[in-house]
Amino acid sequence: MSEPPSITQQEMRRRNLSLVAHAVARLGPLSRASVAAHIGLTRAAVSTLVDELIRDGLLVELGPSRPGTVGRPGSALQLNDQGPAGLGAEIGVDRLAVCAVDLSGRVRARVTYEAANRGREPGPVLRDLARLVRKVSAEAEGQGLRPAGLAVAVPGLVARGSSSVVRAPNLGWEGVDLAPALPALPLTVDNEANHGALAELWLGAHDPSLRNFVHVSAEIGIGAAIVIDGRLLRGTHGFTGELGHVPVRPEGPACACGGRGCLERYAGEEALLRSSGVDLARVAALHPGPGGRIAFLAERAREGDQQVRRALREAGKALGIALAGVVNLLDPQKVILGGGHSPLLPWLLPALERELDRRVMDPGRVGQGAVIVSRLGSDGPLLGAANSVVQACLDNPARLKAGGRGAAAGP
Repeated sequence: MSEPPSITQQEMRRRNLSLVAHAVARLGPLSRASVAAHIGLTRAAVSTLVDELIRDGLLVELGPSRPGTVGRPGSALQLNDQGPAGLGAEIGVDRLAVCAVDLSGRVRARVTYEAANRGREPGPVLRDLARLVRKVSAEAEGQGLRPAGLAVAVPGLVARGSSSVVRAPNLGWEGVDLAPALPALPLTVDNEANHGALAELWLGAHDPSLRNFVHVSAEIGIGAAIVIDGRLLRGTHGFTGELGHVPVRPEGPACACGGRGCLERYAGEEALLRSSGVDLARVAALHPGPGGRIAFLAERAREGDQQVRRALREAGKALGIALAGVVNLLDPQKVILGGGHSPLLPWLLPALERELDRRVMDPGRVGQGAVIVSRLGSDGPLLGAANSVVQACLDNPARLKAGGRGAAAGP
């Protein structure tokens, strides 16, 4: 059995810088002595690490504070609210959005641009996105922040470790590299459901013991992300989580992915509108913008429209069929429902839970609140993208010295 590789002094220092940064992020404000007690390093070692993090702009030192023990009061440390910032962007079928968050995850700048991106050439879409990124960057810099990276959420397959969208059926894109069109910041590109799951992990205000879950992001398309032991399950090529293209009725209608009877054909936004018997063009004209069509369906359901309610029950049933297989295979603690379908959940959820109750090997889990609703809604992917940059800064503070396109912006 071979010996594990030894950790270099540089790697150990990077690890210790991260321990200090995460301790202050999680528990701050803290004195240097309190940081040392929490992470198990000497006060002298922590003091040297803190000085480096202050020089690099991650931490600031406040006035003296007494940590509750006898002795000299120490200066309290907290994350710098004028230090590095994470930029997140989302390319949606009907919108573009960009935001900047500081190291504590607080949104400091944001812009949303309504756009019908389906079928548009990637070039114009990416030029619009680059313009929004520059606008948000300038606003963040005006508040004393410095963008440390950009993470982009897209509704499609992204090659693992690359900035290339392999396929996004709802946009009509194949083989599109985002990097050349975007500002020269450290860049990552990932599926929107993955970013939504990360947002749930970091910002969802769930029980801290929730470390194994399936996050479902339902909008025009339906995606999912799987978190195991607090980490995304990405798969060999990075394509894990294409729940919308799981067949629930193999002989059903053709799907844009090339398959038949996919979940998206029964529970995606356009499928719901068709099943509800509404005029798609008229609804789009009367209820423009992201979320307008879903808000219309929710209003009709509240008013007792039986065709809409029937369509929602059928969509909930299809979701339950697809998710039962996922739950039986992976045994997660919870299923978290997020995305733009949140206003429809009062009518989707009962049918979904009935299917899980029928099909899951341990049906008692449904009665124990196995399915929960995200508090983040459609903002999850955008916030997850921006905060992935922040997490990368805290995981490896030394990366901020390098900068440049080549540094990874997210986990």
